Formats: sequence, structure tokens, C-alpha cells
Amino acid sequence: MDSLSPAARSLAARCEPRVNELARRMTRTVFEQLNGYAELPAEVKDVEITATARRGLRQFLRGAASGEAEAQRVPAGDLRHFQERALQRADEGMPLHLLLGTYTSGAHVLWQALTDEARPGEETALTELCGALITSQGRVIRAVTESYLDEQAAIAAERREQRRSLARALLEGARTGTADVLEGPFLVVHLRFGARQSGGVAIRRLVRRVQTALDRVFGTEVPALLDGGGGHVLVPGRTELPDAVTGALREAAGPGLRLAATVASDVGGIPEAARVGTEIVRVATACGHAPGAHRLDDVLLEYHLSRPSAGSDRIAALLAPLAHRPELTATLRTHLEQRRDRRATARVLGLHPNSVDYRLARITGLTGLDLGAPRDAALALAALLLGSGQANWPG
Repeated sequence: MDSLSPAARSLAARCEPRVNELARRMTRTVFEQLNGYAELPAEVKDVEITATARRGLRQFLRGAASGEAEAQRVPAGDLRHFQERALQRADEGMPLHLLLGTYTSGAHVLWQALTDEARPGEETALTELCGALITSQGRVIRAVTESYLDEQAAIAAERREQRRSLARALLEGARTGTADVLEGPFLVVHLRFGARQSGGVAIRRLVRRVQTALDRVFGTEVPALLDGGGGHVLVPGRTELPDAVTGALREAAGPGLRLAATVASDVGGIPEAARVGTEIVRVATACGHAPGAHRLDDVLLEYHLSRPSAGSDRIAALLAPLAHRPELTATLRTHLEQRRDRRATARVLGLHPNSVDYRLARITGLTGLDLGAPRDAALALAALLLGSGQANWPG
């Protein structure tokens, strides 16, 4: 259709004087039926939404009556008002379904008005205006939706960055700004993902999935500082992990996820709690513990043995002869994890028990450590732990 017929233009022109009445009816009666509309502030309903409804009605009817352009073609400049209102509604937190509901309900009110105004013989003109209204409304709704979603995305990104900044400040021991008003205790959770993600898109998707799972499990927006390998999560007012957290995070991050939770009594204790949680995961990994949630009690001896001291370098050096024999190091780690049970070690490694015996003998020959002796087994465990953590030692 190149243009509206004279009859359609005449029908639109006869409806234009009813714009104010129709706008009032929309905002005071029709929109009240929409879920959530009644809770909006009176100023928003009676001033801003009414003005937008009035503008939309007049814009369509004048366009249809003028004959200067097709009524369904909404110039970009005329869309700008609706886009600006969409930005405002998004910033105020109005749900998208409610915003779009005002537009679709408004179009229905206008269609009823055109139907009431139509005279016998104007059925074709009414059909023309119906088609123009549907097309025009589609363009307006697309523009409104795009603007709303863009603003929502910008708001969400800003909120995420604020949470990251807060988490970073707390983990660094800052006591300024928002950190000053937070009260303990804090649950400090260290996460390590099974496979480090690379590439900006993959990392963003992983972090977003994990953050969404955290927010859902804890029932609030949780400050977190995460990257492609893991990071830290801070939960004010909590001292225990919910039962569902490990499963939810494993689903979001993959089966290789490891985590450890510690508690800080106040803001000042967060950095140390984060350090301890990181060490728990490191020690559990070095000891060959299966992925999942780790507690300090699970690795209490190993954690103690892995602390640096005056003799740390000499203990770590005990395994230097195995530096270029990764199969022997893996056998040693597995054998200690399996409580020096050669058959259990063989099952885990997929070897014959005799092969395990041969490797253990080679370890003894190279290092001088007799793994059958409790003292030497403890030294071997401490050497493994110290060797895996030297890069993380302070100083």
C-alpha cells in the first residue's frame, strides 16, 4: 500500500479530537489491569505515561490524516521520544512486560476508538488503518525494546563492575567507601575452575554463569572477583556454605571445580581468610584429592607440612632427583594419597602392582627415602607440598 485512502485519512482525522480522552482512559482504566501498573508512582502514571500515550495517539492519527507519508512509517526523530522513555523506565526498574503492555493495550484502545468512529461503508478504510496501526506499533515496540534492553545491559554491567570493585577492595584490605559500612562475619570462598578458559567471550560466559549460580544459591547479589581460572567470592553475614552450592557451581563451571570456604569475623580478616582458602585448594590439589569442596580439616596435616620454614628448601630438595621423571612423581603422590596401599595405587594409575613396586623402588633409589617408614613418608609428603607451593610463599 503506497498511501492511505481519503476515506482512511478522514476517519483518522475525526478521531484526533479524542486524543486527550483516550489517553486518560488508557492510563486511568485500561493500564490499571496490567500486572504491576497500580504500584507505579502517581506522578509516573498521571504525567509521564499519560503524556507518552497522548503523544503516540496524536502522532499516529495526524500521520494517518495528513497524507504526507504513510502512517505506518515512523520517522526516527519521532521514535526518539519513546526510546528516551524506555531508557527512563529501565533505569527505574519497570519490568519490560509492563512497559510493552502499555503500548499493546494502548493500540487496542485506539483500534476500538477507530471502530466506534467508523461509519457504514468505511469498512475498507478501517481495515487500512488497522494495517497501518499494526505496522507502526511494531516499529515503535522494536525501538522501545532495543532501547530498554540496551539500558538494562548497561545497568547490569555497571552493577557487576561495582561488585567486582567492592570484592577487590575487600580482598586487598581496603577500609574505605562501601567497605566501611559492611559488617561481619564474611564467608570467603575460593574457587578454582577445572580448566582455565582463554578468550574474552569464553571467560565472560563462564564468569556470568558462575555469578548467576552464586546469586541464585545465596539469594542475593554476591560480590565476587573472578577470571578464567577462578577467584574469590565474599558473602556478608554467612558462615556456612549452602548444601546446594557445590552442585550449582559444578554445573556452571564444569566437573573439575574446586572450592574452599573460610570465615572472616570482620572486614580486616578477609585477606587472610582468602589466603587460607587458596592454600587449602592448592594443598588438596597437590595431594590428589578429587575435585569438589575442600575443608581445612580434610588436609590438616598436609596444610601444616606445606608451611615454609627454615628447613623448607632442604625438604623440597629431597625430590629434586625426580624433577625429570613425572611418572615417578605422579606415582609418589598417588601412593601417599592412597595411604601407601600398593594395590590401591595400581588401580588408580591403571598399572600392575608389580609396576608400582618397581616405581617405588626407583623413587627410593633416587631420593634415599624409604616410603615404608613413617618418617620418610612424611618427609616425601612435605617435599611434594612444599615443591608445589614455593611460588606462592610470601617474601
